[in-house]
Amino acid sequence: MRRLARVALLCLGCGVCSLLYGFSQLALSLEREPGGARERQGPDPAAPGARRQTAGSAGRGEAGDGRCKNLSVSFWNSYWMLPSDVCGMNCFWEAAFRYDYMKTRPLEKMHLAVVACGERLEETVTMLRSAIIFSIRPLQFHIFAEDQLHESFKDILDDFPYEGKVNYTLYPITFPMESAAEWKKLFKPCASQRLFLPLILKNVDSLLYVDTDILFLRPVDDIWSFLGKFNSTQIAAMAPEHEEPRIGWYNRFARHPYYGVTGINSGVMLMNMTRIRRKYFKNDMTPVRLQWGEILMPLLKKYKLNITWGDQDLLNIMFFHNPESLYLFPCQWNYRPDHCIYGSNCKEAEEEGIFILHGNRGVYHDDKQPTFRAVYEAIKNYSFGDNLVHSLLQPLELELRKTMHTYCGKVYKVFIKQLTKSIRDLYARRSKGS
Repeated sequence: MRRLARVALLCLGCGVCSLLYGFSQLALSLEREPGGARERQGPDPAAPGARRQTAGSAGRGEAGDGRCKNLSVSFWNSYWMLPSDVCGMNCFWEAAFRYDYMKTRPLEKMHLAVVACGERLEETVTMLRSAIIFSIRPLQFHIFAEDQLHESFKDILDDFPYEGKVNYTLYPITFPMESAAEWKKLFKPCASQRLFLPLILKNVDSLLYVDTDILFLRPVDDIWSFLGKFNSTQIAAMAPEHEEPRIGWYNRFARHPYYGVTGINSGVMLMNMTRIRRKYFKNDMTPVRLQWGEILMPLLKKYKLNITWGDQDLLNIMFFHNPESLYLFPCQWNYRPDHCIYGSNCKEAEEEGIFILHGNRGVYHDDKQPTFRAVYEAIKNYSFGDNLVHSLLQPLELELRKTMHTYCGKVYKVFIKQLTKSIRDLYARRSKGS
Protein backbone atom coordinates (compact mmCIF):
# COMPACT_ATOMS: atom_id res chain seq x y z
CA MET A 1 0.00 0.00 0.00
CA ARG A 2 2.81 2.38 0.88
CA ARG A 3 4.50 1.67 -2.44
CA LEU A 4 1.27 2.36 -4.35
CA ALA A 5 0.74 5.61 -2.42
CA ARG A 6 4.24 6.77 -3.29
CA VAL A 7 3.72 5.97 -6.98
CA ALA A 8 0.40 7.82 -6.98
CA LEU A 9 1.95 10.84 -5.25
CA LEU A 10 4.82 10.88 -7.76
CA CYS A 11 2.42 10.74 -10.69
CA LEU A 12 0.33 13.53 -9.19
CA GLY A 13 3.42 15.71 -8.72
CA CYS A 14 4.53 15.12 -12.32
CA GLY A 15 1.04 16.01 -13.55
CA VAL A 16 0.96 19.28 -11.57
CA CYS A 17 4.41 20.27 -12.87
CA SER A 18 3.37 19.52 -16.46
CA LEU A 19 0.18 21.53 -16.02
CA LEU A 20 2.06 24.53 -14.62
CA TYR A 21 4.61 24.38 -17.42
CA GLY A 22 1.77 24.31 -19.96
CA PHE A 23 0.14 27.36 -18.35
CA SER A 24 3.44 29.25 -18.43
CA GLN A 25 3.98 28.51 -22.12
CA LEU A 26 0.40 29.50 -22.91
CA ALA A 27 0.86 32.83 -21.06
CA LEU A 28 4.11 33.43 -22.89
CA SER A 29 2.57 32.74 -26.29
CA LEU A 30 -0.34 35.09 -25.57
CA GLU A 31 2.10 37.74 -24.45
CA ARG A 32 3.98 37.89 -27.75
CA GLU A 33 3.20 38.82 -31.32
CA PRO A 34 3.95 36.44 -34.19
CA GLY A 35 7.29 38.18 -34.78
CA GLY A 36 8.46 37.64 -31.22
CA ALA A 37 7.78 41.19 -29.94
CA ARG A 38 5.37 42.20 -27.22
CA GLU A 39 1.98 43.55 -28.07
CA ARG A 40 2.20 47.10 -29.29
CA GLN A 41 0.90 49.78 -27.02
CA GLY A 42 -2.39 51.29 -28.13
CA PRO A 43 -3.53 54.91 -27.86
CA ASP A 44 -3.95 56.41 -24.40
CA PRO A 45 -7.55 55.72 -23.46
CA ALA A 46 -7.51 58.24 -20.62
CA ALA A 47 -9.65 60.86 -22.30
CA PRO A 48 -12.69 59.78 -24.34
CA GLY A 49 -12.52 61.21 -27.82
CA ALA A 50 -8.86 62.13 -27.56
CA ARG A 51 -7.04 62.00 -30.88
CA ARG A 52 -3.59 60.49 -31.13
CA GLN A 53 -1.37 61.95 -33.84
CA THR A 54 2.03 60.65 -34.82
CA ALA A 55 4.89 61.48 -37.14
CA GLY A 56 7.72 59.40 -38.49
CA SER A 57 8.47 56.73 -35.94
CA ALA A 58 6.79 58.68 -33.17
CA GLY A 59 3.61 56.61 -33.07
CA ARG A 60 5.00 53.16 -33.69
CA GLY A 61 4.80 52.00 -30.09
CA GLU A 62 7.54 50.24 -28.21
CA ALA A 63 8.43 46.74 -29.32
CA GLY A 64 9.22 44.28 -26.60
CA ASP A 65 12.72 43.40 -25.64
CA GLY A 66 12.21 39.64 -25.59
CA ARG A 67 13.67 39.28 -22.11
CA CYS A 68 12.25 38.67 -18.65
CA LYS A 69 11.69 41.46 -16.21
CA ASN A 70 14.23 41.34 -13.44
CA LEU A 71 11.92 39.80 -10.83
CA SER A 72 13.00 37.02 -8.51
CA VAL A 73 11.21 33.69 -8.41
CA SER A 74 10.83 32.01 -5.05
CA PHE A 75 8.44 29.97 -2.97
CA TRP A 76 6.63 33.18 -2.00
CA ASN A 77 6.87 34.73 -5.49
CA SER A 78 6.22 31.76 -7.75
CA TYR A 79 6.50 32.26 -11.48
CA TRP A 80 2.78 31.57 -12.06
CA MET A 81 1.96 34.41 -9.59
CA LEU A 82 4.06 37.04 -11.41
CA PRO A 83 2.40 39.84 -13.47
CA SER A 84 1.32 39.07 -17.02
CA ASP A 85 4.23 40.99 -18.55
CA VAL A 86 6.82 38.73 -16.94
CA CYS A 87 8.12 35.80 -18.96
CA GLY A 88 7.13 33.25 -16.35
CA MET A 89 9.01 29.99 -16.84
CA ASN A 90 11.70 31.69 -18.88
CA CYS A 91 12.76 33.60 -15.77
CA PHE A 92 14.69 30.45 -14.89
CA TRP A 93 16.29 30.01 -18.29
CA GLU A 94 17.04 33.66 -19.08
CA ALA A 95 18.55 34.74 -15.77
CA ALA A 96 21.96 34.80 -17.44
CA PHE A 97 20.71 37.39 -19.95
CA ARG A 98 19.20 39.83 -17.47
CA TYR A 99 22.20 42.13 -17.31
CA ASP A 100 22.18 42.43 -21.07
CA TYR A 101 18.43 43.06 -20.96
CA MET A 102 18.86 45.94 -18.53
CA LYS A 103 21.34 47.57 -20.89
CA THR A 104 19.00 47.35 -23.90
CA ARG A 105 15.73 48.06 -22.11
CA PRO A 106 13.75 50.93 -23.75
CA LEU A 107 13.89 54.15 -21.76
CA GLU A 108 10.76 55.12 -19.83
CA LYS A 109 8.73 57.92 -21.39
CA MET A 110 8.45 61.31 -19.75
CA HIS A 111 4.93 62.75 -19.83
CA LEU A 112 4.57 66.50 -20.42
CA ALA A 113 1.24 68.35 -20.46
CA VAL A 114 0.31 71.82 -21.67
CA VAL A 115 -2.98 73.71 -22.05
CA ALA A 116 -3.31 76.04 -25.06
CA CYS A 117 -6.14 78.41 -25.91
CA GLY A 118 -6.59 81.57 -27.94
CA GLU A 119 -3.41 82.92 -29.52
CA ARG A 120 -1.07 80.46 -27.78
CA LEU A 121 -0.36 78.10 -30.70
CA GLU A 122 3.05 79.52 -31.66
CA GLU A 123 4.12 79.87 -28.04
CA THR A 124 3.16 76.28 -27.28
CA VAL A 125 4.97 74.91 -30.33
CA THR A 126 8.11 76.85 -29.36
CA MET A 127 7.96 75.34 -25.87
CA LEU A 128 7.64 71.83 -27.34
CA ARG A 129 10.60 72.51 -29.63
CA SER A 130 12.75 73.44 -26.64
CA ALA A 131 11.76 70.21 -24.89
CA ILE A 132 12.65 68.11 -27.93
CA ILE A 133 16.04 69.71 -28.63
CA PHE A 134 17.83 68.64 -25.46
CA SER A 135 15.85 65.79 -23.90
CA ILE A 136 17.35 62.31 -23.77
CA ARG A 137 14.48 59.97 -22.95
CA PRO A 138 11.33 59.64 -25.09
CA LEU A 139 8.65 62.28 -24.61
CA GLN A 140 4.88 61.92 -24.53
CA PHE A 141 3.11 65.26 -25.01
CA HIS A 142 -0.44 65.69 -23.71
CA ILE A 143 -1.78 68.81 -25.46
CA PHE A 144 -5.10 70.19 -24.23
CA ALA A 145 -6.36 72.76 -26.74
CA GLU A 146 -9.48 74.39 -28.08
CA ASP A 147 -10.99 72.45 -30.96
CA GLN A 148 -10.08 75.05 -33.59
CA LEU A 149 -6.38 74.65 -32.74
CA HIS A 150 -6.18 70.88 -33.17
CA GLU A 151 -5.59 70.81 -36.92
CA SER A 152 -2.90 73.49 -36.66
CA PHE A 153 -1.11 71.53 -33.96
CA LYS A 154 -1.34 68.38 -36.06
CA ASP A 155 0.03 70.05 -39.20
CA ILE A 156 3.01 71.56 -37.34
CA LEU A 157 3.92 68.63 -35.10
CA ASP A 158 3.66 66.06 -37.88
CA ASP A 159 6.45 67.90 -39.69
CA PHE A 160 8.84 67.75 -36.73
CA PRO A 161 11.81 65.37 -37.19
CA TYR A 162 11.10 63.44 -34.02
CA GLU A 163 13.82 60.84 -34.56
CA GLY A 164 11.49 58.28 -32.98
CA LYS A 165 11.46 59.78 -29.52
CA VAL A 166 8.20 61.77 -29.37
CA ASN A 167 4.50 60.96 -29.30
CA TYR A 168 1.70 63.44 -28.80
CA THR A 169 -1.99 63.28 -28.01
CA LEU A 170 -4.48 66.09 -28.55
CA TYR A 171 -7.35 66.54 -26.11
CA PRO A 172 -10.33 68.89 -26.04
CA ILE A 173 -10.75 71.36 -23.19
CA THR A 174 -13.10 69.67 -20.72
CA PHE A 175 -14.45 70.54 -17.30
CA PRO A 176 -17.00 68.75 -15.06
CA MET A 177 -20.36 69.27 -16.74
CA GLU A 178 -22.15 70.50 -13.64
CA SER A 179 -19.63 73.33 -13.04
CA ALA A 180 -17.98 73.91 -16.44
CA ALA A 181 -19.11 77.54 -16.70
CA GLU A 182 -17.58 78.47 -13.35
CA TRP A 183 -14.23 76.85 -14.14
CA LYS A 184 -14.06 78.54 -17.55
CA LYS A 185 -14.55 81.97 -15.96
CA LEU A 186 -11.76 81.44 -13.43
CA PHE A 187 -8.76 83.63 -14.33
CA LYS A 188 -8.48 82.65 -18.04
CA PRO A 189 -10.75 80.38 -20.14
CA CYS A 190 -8.43 77.36 -20.13
CA ALA A 191 -6.21 77.96 -17.11
CA SER A 192 -8.13 75.72 -14.71
CA GLN A 193 -7.77 72.68 -16.98
CA ARG A 194 -4.52 71.74 -15.23
CA LEU A 195 -6.41 71.08 -11.97
CA PHE A 196 -8.26 68.19 -13.63
CA LEU A 197 -5.28 66.46 -15.24
CA PRO A 198 -5.03 63.78 -12.50
CA LEU A 199 -8.69 62.95 -13.11
CA ILE A 200 -8.48 62.96 -16.92
CA LEU A 201 -5.14 61.20 -17.45
CA LYS A 202 -6.03 58.28 -15.23
CA ASN A 203 -3.45 55.95 -16.77
CA VAL A 204 -0.53 58.36 -16.36
CA ASP A 205 1.53 57.80 -13.23
CA SER A 206 3.65 60.98 -13.29
CA LEU A 207 3.42 64.18 -15.28
CA LEU A 208 5.21 67.47 -15.82
CA TYR A 209 2.74 70.29 -16.43
CA VAL A 210 4.05 73.55 -17.91
CA ASP A 211 2.48 76.79 -19.07
CA THR A 212 2.74 77.64 -22.76
CA ASP A 213 5.32 80.38 -22.05
CA ILE A 214 7.96 77.94 -20.78
CA LEU A 215 11.31 77.29 -22.48
CA PHE A 216 13.57 74.38 -21.55
CA LEU A 217 17.26 75.28 -21.52
CA ARG A 218 18.34 71.83 -20.34
CA PRO A 219 16.89 68.32 -20.79
CA VAL A 220 13.41 67.61 -19.44
CA ASP A 221 15.08 64.51 -17.97
CA ASP A 222 16.72 66.66 -15.30
CA ILE A 223 13.54 68.08 -13.81
CA TRP A 224 11.87 64.69 -14.27
CA SER A 225 14.53 63.23 -11.97
CA PHE A 226 13.05 65.19 -9.04
CA LEU A 227 10.35 62.53 -8.88
CA GLY A 228 12.99 60.21 -7.45
CA LYS A 229 13.75 62.74 -4.72
CA PHE A 230 10.20 62.89 -3.37
CA ASN A 231 9.84 61.52 0.13
CA SER A 232 6.90 59.29 1.04
CA THR A 233 4.50 62.22 1.62
CA GLN A 234 5.31 64.45 -1.35
CA ILE A 235 3.00 64.42 -4.36
CA ALA A 236 4.09 67.46 -6.40
CA ALA A 237 6.96 69.91 -6.92
CA MET A 238 6.88 73.63 -7.68
CA ALA A 239 9.09 76.69 -7.27
CA PRO A 240 8.45 79.67 -4.96
CA GLU A 241 6.52 82.61 -6.40
CA HIS A 242 9.23 84.99 -5.20
CA GLU A 243 12.70 84.84 -3.68
CA GLU A 244 12.52 88.34 -2.24
CA PRO A 245 9.58 88.94 0.15
CA ARG A 246 9.80 92.71 -0.32
CA ILE A 247 8.48 92.31 -3.88
CA GLY A 248 6.33 89.25 -3.18
CA TRP A 249 2.69 89.35 -4.24
CA TYR A 250 1.16 86.76 -1.93
CA ASN A 251 2.76 87.98 1.28
CA ARG A 252 1.68 91.57 0.50
CA PHE A 253 -1.72 91.26 -1.17
CA ALA A 254 -3.25 87.76 -0.86
CA ARG A 255 -6.64 87.45 0.85
CA HIS A 256 -6.40 83.69 1.21
CA PRO A 257 -3.94 81.14 2.65
CA TYR A 258 -0.81 80.46 0.61
CA TYR A 259 2.18 78.15 0.82
CA GLY A 260 5.31 79.18 2.70
CA VAL A 261 6.64 82.74 2.89
CA THR A 262 5.92 83.98 -0.65
CA GLY A 263 3.60 81.36 -2.14
CA ILE A 264 4.28 79.01 -5.05
CA ASN A 265 4.15 79.45 -8.83
CA SER A 266 2.33 76.73 -10.74
CA GLY A 267 3.75 77.47 -14.21
CA VAL A 268 6.07 74.46 -13.82
CA MET A 269 4.43 71.68 -11.82
CA LEU A 270 5.82 68.16 -11.51
CA MET A 271 3.22 65.66 -10.29
CA ASN A 272 3.13 62.11 -9.03
CA MET A 273 -0.45 61.69 -10.19
CA THR A 274 -0.90 58.26 -8.64
CA ARG A 275 -0.20 59.75 -5.22
CA ILE A 276 -2.41 62.76 -5.95
CA ARG A 277 -5.35 60.51 -6.78
CA ARG A 278 -4.86 58.46 -3.62
CA LYS A 279 -4.27 61.27 -1.15
CA TYR A 280 -6.85 62.63 1.30
CA PHE A 281 -6.24 66.36 1.80
CA LYS A 282 -6.59 68.38 4.98
CA ASN A 283 -8.70 71.50 4.43
CA ASP A 284 -10.47 74.35 6.22
CA MET A 285 -13.96 73.44 5.01
CA THR A 286 -14.59 70.19 6.85
CA PRO A 287 -12.78 68.07 9.44
CA VAL A 288 -13.07 65.19 6.97
CA ARG A 289 -10.14 64.88 4.56
CA LEU A 290 -11.11 65.04 0.90
CA GLN A 291 -9.61 63.54 -2.23
CA TRP A 292 -8.45 65.64 -5.18
CA GLY A 293 -11.68 65.31 -7.13
CA GLU A 294 -13.75 66.14 -4.06
CA ILE A 295 -11.89 69.22 -2.86
CA LEU A 296 -11.69 71.39 -6.00
CA MET A 297 -15.26 72.65 -6.23
CA PRO A 298 -15.68 73.36 -2.48
CA LEU A 299 -12.42 75.35 -2.58
CA LEU A 300 -13.66 77.38 -5.54
CA LYS A 301 -16.99 78.13 -3.86
CA LYS A 302 -15.34 79.27 -0.65
CA TYR A 303 -12.58 81.43 -2.13
CA LYS A 304 -13.77 82.55 -5.58
CA LEU A 305 -14.28 86.14 -4.39
CA ASN A 306 -10.82 86.27 -2.80
CA ILE A 307 -8.55 84.77 -5.44
CA THR A 308 -6.74 86.73 -8.16
CA TRP A 309 -4.61 84.15 -9.98
CA GLY A 310 -7.26 81.47 -10.33
CA ASP A 311 -6.08 77.88 -10.19
CA GLN A 312 -2.64 78.87 -8.88
CA ASP A 313 -4.31 80.42 -5.84
CA LEU A 314 -6.31 77.24 -5.25
CA LEU A 315 -3.09 75.21 -5.34
CA ASN A 316 -1.54 77.60 -2.83
CA ILE A 317 -4.50 77.13 -0.50
CA MET A 318 -4.33 73.37 -0.88
CA PHE A 319 -0.62 73.14 -0.09
CA PHE A 320 -0.93 75.64 2.77
CA HIS A 321 -3.01 73.00 4.53
CA ASN A 322 -0.81 70.12 3.27
CA PRO A 323 2.75 71.51 3.24
CA GLU A 324 4.27 68.08 3.75
CA SER A 325 2.96 67.11 0.30
CA LEU A 326 5.05 69.62 -1.68
CA TYR A 327 8.63 69.36 -2.89
CA LEU A 328 10.09 72.83 -3.46
CA PHE A 329 12.66 73.17 -6.24
CA PRO A 330 14.95 76.21 -6.72
CA CYS A 331 14.16 79.32 -8.74
CA GLN A 332 16.34 78.47 -11.77
CA TRP A 333 13.78 75.77 -12.61
CA ASN A 334 11.10 78.48 -13.05
CA TYR A 335 12.94 81.72 -13.83
CA ARG A 336 10.61 84.67 -14.44
CA PRO A 337 11.03 88.42 -15.07
CA ASP A 338 10.56 89.05 -11.34
CA HIS A 339 13.92 87.39 -10.81
CA CYS A 340 15.78 90.16 -12.61
CA ILE A 341 13.66 93.25 -13.41
CA TYR A 342 14.23 94.70 -9.92
CA GLY A 343 17.79 93.40 -9.72
CA SER A 344 19.01 89.80 -9.75
CA ASN A 345 17.47 87.80 -6.89
CA CYS A 346 17.85 84.15 -7.97
CA LYS A 347 21.24 83.15 -6.60
CA GLU A 348 21.02 79.62 -8.00
CA ALA A 349 20.66 81.01 -11.53
CA GLU A 350 23.63 83.31 -10.99
CA GLU A 351 25.74 80.30 -10.05
CA GLU A 352 24.48 77.65 -12.50
CA GLY A 353 22.43 79.48 -15.10
CA ILE A 354 18.73 79.30 -15.94
CA PHE A 355 17.33 75.80 -16.39
CA ILE A 356 13.72 76.66 -17.33
CA LEU A 357 12.71 80.12 -18.55
CA HIS A 358 9.18 81.31 -17.81
CA GLY A 359 8.16 84.32 -19.87
CA ASN A 360 4.96 85.25 -18.07
CA ARG A 361 3.25 88.63 -18.47
CA GLY A 362 3.62 88.30 -22.25
CA VAL A 363 7.30 89.29 -22.26
CA TYR A 364 8.07 87.11 -25.29
CA HIS A 365 5.85 89.31 -27.44
CA ASP A 366 6.61 92.91 -26.44
CA ASP A 367 9.67 95.06 -25.90
CA LYS A 368 9.44 95.41 -22.12
CA GLN A 369 11.93 92.57 -21.44
CA PRO A 370 14.07 92.15 -24.57
CA THR A 371 16.29 89.56 -22.84
CA PHE A 372 13.39 87.12 -22.53
CA ARG A 373 12.19 87.88 -26.03
CA ALA A 374 15.64 87.22 -27.51
CA VAL A 375 15.74 83.69 -26.07
CA TYR A 376 12.22 82.99 -27.30
CA GLU A 377 12.95 84.21 -30.83
CA ALA A 378 16.20 82.21 -31.00
CA ILE A 379 14.47 78.91 -30.15
CA LYS A 380 11.44 79.67 -32.31
CA ASN A 381 13.60 80.32 -35.36
CA TYR A 382 16.02 77.43 -34.85
CA SER A 383 15.70 74.70 -37.50
CA PHE A 384 16.08 71.11 -36.31
CA GLY A 385 19.33 69.66 -37.58
CA ASP A 386 21.21 72.96 -37.80
CA ASN A 387 24.37 73.43 -35.76
CA LEU A 388 23.21 74.62 -32.34
CA VAL A 389 26.31 76.68 -31.69
CA HIS A 390 26.27 78.59 -34.98
CA SER A 391 22.49 78.75 -35.51
CA LEU A 392 21.26 79.29 -31.95
CA LEU A 393 23.87 80.05 -29.31
CA GLN A 394 26.10 82.58 -31.07
CA PRO A 395 23.27 84.66 -32.63
CA LEU A 396 21.46 84.62 -29.27
CA GLU A 397 24.49 85.93 -27.39
CA LEU A 398 24.81 88.80 -29.86
CA GLU A 399 21.15 89.72 -29.30
CA LEU A 400 21.48 89.46 -25.52
CA ARG A 401 24.41 91.87 -25.51
CA LYS A 402 22.08 94.47 -27.01
CA THR A 403 19.84 94.27 -23.91
CA MET A 404 22.45 95.32 -21.36
CA HIS A 405 20.63 98.63 -20.79
CA THR A 406 17.95 96.66 -18.87
CA TYR A 407 18.25 95.02 -15.46
CA CYS A 408 17.77 91.55 -16.94
CA GLY A 409 20.23 92.35 -19.70
CA LYS A 410 22.90 93.21 -17.16
CA VAL A 411 22.86 89.55 -16.08
CA TYR A 412 22.40 88.19 -19.61
CA LYS A 413 25.07 85.54 -19.05
CA VAL A 414 22.71 83.59 -16.77
CA PHE A 415 20.46 83.18 -19.83
CA ILE A 416 23.11 81.30 -21.83
CA LYS A 417 25.22 79.68 -19.11
CA GLN A 418 23.16 76.48 -18.88
CA LEU A 419 22.19 76.63 -22.55
CA THR A 420 25.88 76.49 -23.47
CA LYS A 421 26.36 73.44 -21.24
CA SER A 422 23.25 71.73 -22.62
CA ILE A 423 24.53 72.13 -26.19
CA ARG A 424 27.97 70.85 -25.25
CA ASP A 425 26.47 67.83 -23.47
CA LEU A 426 24.19 67.09 -26.42
CA TYR A 427 27.07 66.97 -28.89
CA ALA A 428 29.10 64.87 -26.44
CA ARG A 429 26.27 62.31 -26.30
CA ARG A 430 26.03 62.26 -30.07
CA SER A 431 29.75 61.72 -30.46
CA LYS A 432 29.46 58.67 -28.18
CA GLY A 433 26.50 57.40 -30.18
CA SER A 434 24.09 57.47 -27.23
